[in-house]
Amino acid sequence: MYKALLTSSLAIASLHAVATAQSPSTTASGPVRNIVLVHGAFADGSSYAKVIPLLTAQGYRVTAVQNPLSSLAADVEATRRAIAMQDGPVILVGHSWGGMVISEAGNDPKVVGLVYIAAIVPTDGQGANDVLKPYPPTPGLGHMRPDASGYLSLTRQGIEEDFVPDLPAAERAIVFATQGPWNSAALAETVMNPAWKSRPSWFIAVDDRILPPDYELAIARQIKAKTVSLPSGHVPMLSRPREVANVILDAARSATTIAASR
Repeated sequence: MYKALLTSSLAIASLHAVATAQSPSTTASGPVRNIVLVHGAFADGSSYAKVIPLLTAQGYRVTAVQNPLSSLAADVEATRRAIAMQDGPVILVGHSWGGMVISEAGNDPKVVGLVYIAAIVPTDGQGANDVLKPYPPTPGLGHMRPDASGYLSLTRQGIEEDFVPDLPAAERAIVFATQGPWNSAALAETVMNPAWKSRPSWFIAVDDRILPPDYELAIARQIKAKTVSLPSGHVPMLSRPREVANVILDAARSATTIAASR
């Protein structure tokens, strides 16, 4: 999604990743300088295209994971590889389906804080289906279509009205053309010990039509996350990048302060 905007940003992030991969540490120590971004379903790393420059401008090393969206296990493995390349403590950020991914991958000892953005967040032993079962279907769910292999995509109407309704028409068209299909089988995969139980968390809640807004506020309270509500669609990284970046920066600075006080 939105690959044109991401070219220069990912180039910068990749250079940092190559440099740090040569001598990665195995434990978190020192100030937080590394931020790993995990995208959700119907997307790729370019969903953070507008956020990455704002983070790198503050001196952070940023890596945008490219999840295959083929299974929870595969997405977690891709995220763990990105974490392994970092040279110190990591803030791990997950959007939407990425909330499931970071709840598992975030148990890595380098991860010192989690940022959930309009995210699916499991409790012990839950899959995405379990998380959302208590809530009525949202408008966006009605616009997901499976292919012959069970991979889901959003219809043009689903993109326009439910996924990124607050983007200009030209940008919505790019999001539709570049969306990443998501294997529906991943919905049943579970997280046994979510990382938010042992790490500080932040949550960005939105005026959502993909996930239930009531759910987002409820799970943010349940995990005791520092919560920011934004008047945006499901992908605030594209419509309100500065506000999203500010939350991530707050997480990085706060995690550094917490670590220093120990």
